Amino acid sequence: MTGFASLQGACDGATWTWEIRSVNARGMDLKLRLPDGFEKAEAALRKALAGRVARGTISCTLRVVQGAAGQGLSVNGEVLERMLAALQTVTARAAARGIEMRAGTASEILTLRGVLDGAGEAAEPVWAEVALGQIGELVETFTGARTSEGDAIQDILTRALADVAQTVGDARTLLDARAAEQRAALTAKIARVLEDADGVDPARLEQELALLAIRSDVTEELDRLDTHITAARELLAAEGPVGRKLDFLMQEFNREANTLCSKAGFADLTQKGLALKVLIDQMREQVQNVE
Repeated sequence: MTGFASLQGACDGATWTWEIRSVNARGMDLKLRLPDGFEKAEAALRKALAGRVARGTISCTLRVVQGAAGQGLSVNGEVLERMLAALQTVTARAAARGIEMRAGTASEILTLRGVLDGAGEAAEPVWAEVALGQIGELVETFTGARTSEGDAIQDILTRALADVAQTVGDARTLLDARAAEQRAALTAKIARVLEDADGVDPARLEQELALLAIRSDVTEELDRLDTHITAARELLAAEGPVGRKLDFLMQEFNREANTLCSKAGFADLTQKGLALKVLIDQMREQVQNVE
């Protein structure tokens, strides 16, 4: 979801810089910092981003520096005459009714629409149209940067999933060794209780071992981890936004790794569970940047 792009332009004595960037977020949020009177750029930006960005807080800024040519203003004599005539009429009618009107100052009259050429909607500066026309290129560069970062993250997650799969496979190979160690440990405990190893009841031993095996069975957790690995690989290969699904899947990965550690009862298997947790945390950090 992260990305950045900038674009510069110059026209009609003005220079400007577009900047657009995105950071992680659950939904889509567009924040704009535009010059006064340039609000119509928001609609153009939203239209350009529609269907191309689904998640992230996107900040877009337009900084403009106007030179002499860009700031040149002139009085529109025709409009000024109409405004003064209208003001004279209003003043006269008000006086006829006994209403005293305050005379308008020159600066106030200059703010009336159309009196100054180059001010207001009636004479939008040329640079504004040129800058507005750059939005498509700006968004194209921005989404291209996001795509490049997405490709890099996909590679990182693909390698991490391969490491997870390898660790899960290693954990499976430890199950037989764990069972043998548990049998030996349980036999020794029972022998100490009876103070005679030869007096251990084989049937009782098998019964205790069966109960222990049920309580500590991690086959289901390893199977679910394999399923999650397959699901994650399918999401990475899919088109469209997959960040939320991957985020949920990381929670499921972590749940199985925690259960594996709590049920391990075998140092080597616990180490594999902890290694899985480290890999999963690394993936979760990367998934936060996936749309």
